[in-house]
Amino acid sequence: MNTKLHAICDSQGRPLNLFVTAGQVSDYIGARALLSRLPNVDWLLGDRGYDADWFREALKDKGISACIPGRKQRKNTVKYDKRRYKRRNRIEIMFGRLKDWRRVATRYDRCPKVFLSAIALAAIVIYWL
Repeated sequence: MNTKLHAICDSQGRPLNLFVTAGQVSDYIGARALLSRLPNVDWLLGDRGYDADWFREALKDKGISACIPGRKQRKNTVKYDKRRYKRRNRIEIMFGRLKDWRRVATRYDRCPKVFLSAIALAAIVIYWL
């Protein structure tokens, strides 16, 4: 059983919103689910999996500038701020902190709701530490 965790974190690497999808599901599903929960920010840093024209337009409508590199098979190249994109490591650090919790890293729970609950508990502790 595979799962993907989609997350929004702040500039300090603290988790703000979490969403779990099945492992074979596209990242666009997670992006659509978390779009309404985005805080008021100036920039959104995301990886190539979130590169979609509709997502960029939705971010633009909210007044958020996207710093997402284009997919390799994209016909038109997308310009993004490479210097700002290097700060995306903060979300990777947040995922690493979540994986410090053995229950989350090894995914003991079969039920997605229970698994998300374990992630939420770990995220609460990470947020306050």
